Amino acid sequence: MHVQDLDYQLFQMINQLGLTMSFLNPLMRFFASYAECVFYLGVIVYWFTRREVNRKMVAEALLSACIGLMISGLLGHFFYRDRPFVVHSVLQLIAHPANSSFPSDHAIGAFVIATAFWVYRRKDGVVWLALAACIAFSRVWTGVHYPTDVLAGGIIGIVSALCVHQLFIRSTIAQKTLMILIDVYEKLENKVWPKPQVKTDQFSTRR
Repeated sequence: MHVQDLDYQLFQMINQLGLTMSFLNPLMRFFASYAECVFYLGVIVYWFTRREVNRKMVAEALLSACIGLMISGLLGHFFYRDRPFVVHSVLQLIAHPANSSFPSDHAIGAFVIATAFWVYRRKDGVVWLALAACIAFSRVWTGVHYPTDVLAGGIIGIVSALCVHQLFIRSTIAQKTLMILIDVYEKLENKVWPKPQVKTDQFSTRR
């Protein structure tokens, strides 16, 4: 049996859960269409904690996402694959353009950010990775991706984030460039939104 046949059989098994477990369909629609906004919110919140480590984490996440989505664009161009609802009779629970199915951009975006968060914040990262997995699974459940689409997307996202992190660990130039960019941004930010100064105790005890 070919990989594509196995892929379609697995797709059918997951997609048909929308009929046998229809009470979960609203949740799956949320994961498939809107849960990515939670990642955007996470990026914003971590960035505006104004902690250096969080800003490095967010910068890595965004750079990794750009790389992952560039890879997706190339793969989608050279290995074009129709969406399941284009060539099969499926239970389609969300509207979607009939563009390239492989790989899943949603899976790439979710896993690349989740992995970047996990590298810096292991406990938080596990939660983000679980949310990414729910997004990937829901894209199959709702009929807009095959399992291999989201699997490839997840792998691309994870590998992109890990490679970018290793780049910043191993390359002094990359580290210095990132810190310069963050420093320039923070100087501009402080002009608009001054960072609160930490007050120190002015009194000391003499022995």
